[in-house]
This record gives sequence, C-alpha cells and structure tokens, in this order.
Amino acid sequence: MNQIFDFFIAPYEGRALSLIILETAAFFFGIASVVYAKREDIMVYPTGLVATVLTTYIFFLDGLFGDMMMNFYFSLMSIYGWWNWLRIKGGKEKIVQISTNTSKEKSIGLGMFFLTMLVTYGVYKGFGATIEISNYIDIFTSGVFFTAMWYMANKKIENWVLWIFADIITVPLYAYRGWGMFSLQYLIFTILAIQGYIEWKKSLNKNLQTL
Repeated sequence: MNQIFDFFIAPYEGRALSLIILETAAFFFGIASVVYAKREDIMVYPTGLVATVLTTYIFFLDGLFGDMMMNFYFSLMSIYGWWNWLRIKGGKEKIVQISTNTSKEKSIGLGMFFLTMLVTYGVYKGFGATIEISNYIDIFTSGVFFTAMWYMANKKIENWVLWIFADIITVPLYAYRGWGMFSLQYLIFTILAIQGYIEWKKSLNKNLQTL
C-alpha cells in the first residue's frame, strides 16, 4: 500500500500547489472529454480544449516537449473538430456522420503520422533536449495520437483503434517518468476508448441498416 501511495504522491512532494491544481483539473477535464466523445457529444471539444491547454502548459514547464507539442496539436484539432461536428445541412442533419476511412483518408492519416513525428523530433532538437528512448516512444505516440485526433474530428471509427493502441503504450511510459496521475488517466482513457469503439460501431451499423 505504501508503494502505491508513494508512486502517486511522491512525485508531487515539493511541487508548486498551483501546478498540482492545474494537473488535477486537466485530469478530470480529459476524462470528461473522452466520455463525451464516446457518446458522440459535442461537449467533447470544449472539455478537451481545457484539458489540452492546461496540459500543454504543464509539459512546457517540465520540459516534456514531445508531450507539449502533442497537446498543442490537440488544442488546434479540438477547435477544428468542434466546428466540423457542428456543421449541418438542410437546417437539421449533421454533415459529419460516423463512418470508416476511405483509402485517401488512410493515406492522409499516414502522412499526418509521419509529419507529426518529424515536427515533434524537431521541437526536441530545437529546445536542445537530450533525446532518450522514452522520448522516441513519446515522438511515436505523438504521431499516433494526432492522427487519432484528426480521425475523431471527422468521426472516423478508426480513431478509437489508434487511441487504444497509443493509450496502452502511454500508461507505462508516464509511470516510468513518475507521472502517476497521468498514467492513471491514460489507463482510464484505454478503458473508455474500448467502450467508445463499441458504441460507435453500434451506431455505424445502425446507420448502415437504415440506408
């Protein structure tokens, strides 16, 4: 029990109270965002935007530039997704519906994956940070996460597969870095992403049956 307590509490000893409050807020807003995403609720974006802006600032202060860039991208993509999900046609029907990726969209996603990794690597080098194994993993997951975010903004069901994959990698990565709260958050994200895939799959199948 003491080891578990130390894992979650010890990294925050001596840490500024203001940063602990910000991380706690980001934790709860982040979870709320994924819950809304699972429900296909537009609130995924305002709650997610709060979480990513706070997290961007926290990671900047701690010098985790790959994670910082990932959350900065999330903030920009949240704005795009918010606008895209709200678009309607004929006065009531949503333009963007849950669907699967076309070959073209898969290619765009792959391009985003490599471009995000390249930019994230450049940010590390630009800040003069030493790139270790954990940072390369961070660079890789940044590419996966950003692609997943773009797919979500366009309601592509494959977004959940990418979230699950990258979340599973991120749980031990943050645990290794001593980020107990964020590690727990991504464990919860993994469970919610699995549920999100199931919910969106049901919705997709229902929509296909009505066509």
